[in-house]
Amino acid sequence: MSEFHLDRAQVRRNFGRAARSYERHDALQREVQQSLLDRLGFYLETPARVLDVGAGTGRGTALLKQRYAKAEVIAVDLALPMLREAKTHSGWLKPFRRVCAEATALPFPDHSMDVLHSNLCFQWVDNLTALFGECCRVLKPGGLLAFSTFGPDTLKELRAAWAAVDGHSHVSRFLDMHDIGDAMINAGLRDPVLDVTRYTLTYSEPRKLLEELRGLGATHADAARERHLTGKSHYRAMLAAYEAMRVDGRIPATWEVVTAHAWGPPPGQSRRLPGGGEVASFSLSSLKGSRRR
Repeated sequence: MSEFHLDRAQVRRNFGRAARSYERHDALQREVQQSLLDRLGFYLETPARVLDVGAGTGRGTALLKQRYAKAEVIAVDLALPMLREAKTHSGWLKPFRRVCAEATALPFPDHSMDVLHSNLCFQWVDNLTALFGECCRVLKPGGLLAFSTFGPDTLKELRAAWAAVDGHSHVSRFLDMHDIGDAMINAGLRDPVLDVTRYTLTYSEPRKLLEELRGLGATHADAARERHLTGKSHYRAMLAAYEAMRVDGRIPATWEVVTAHAWGPPPGQSRRLPGGGEVASFSLSSLKGSRRR
């Protein structure tokens, strides 16, 4: 698996600053959300508790509450300003809870969730072992994990435009579908199914794409990024390189979306711990022949 590290504090700041502007730029997120909701059709039970990880402004959480009206639906996000915005989607008829937490440290008991949903959030987590370990931990046996995330071809044009100017890191990197699938299996998730879809959005000029990325909070947060301000000459050179990629008069931007689902493991299956080692859990009633006093 390729090694890269994110600045988690920067990720939180980026999304916190974008909370008010996010929904003016989230057309792709809404499109992907619809395809992700289709995956929930594989879950044939009536869930009691549904978790939305990386809920952002809560549009998707509200759709989950509409779908599972009798369930307790919980929105989780690491950026508190996003959760404040999400209150507008949590109506008094169909309210949902809001919890500020990270995907790698979910504040919920083991085996407490029937469905864990996450739309375009997991690309902002660099520790897949911890991420899917937490998903495995909180899911009930047979519970459904359904998520979408970005793949490595995302923003490949912007990355190539910057590469034509210098060798520094200017665009976030994203993991390959095979790395994600391997991490899911290693965590103990059952029967993972992953698909890739590529979307091409077009813009009148490169600056419009950059404005959209800032409005979404999806700006560069790699720990290895350059910390000083990019010079105007470098910036203009990048824009010129991107201009050369026009197709039919428009600037293209590729978004590679990985959509996946898997199932919580059966009782007693061991799961790997982030620091190494494994743990398995059993209910007392399942331990036949145990000594009782």
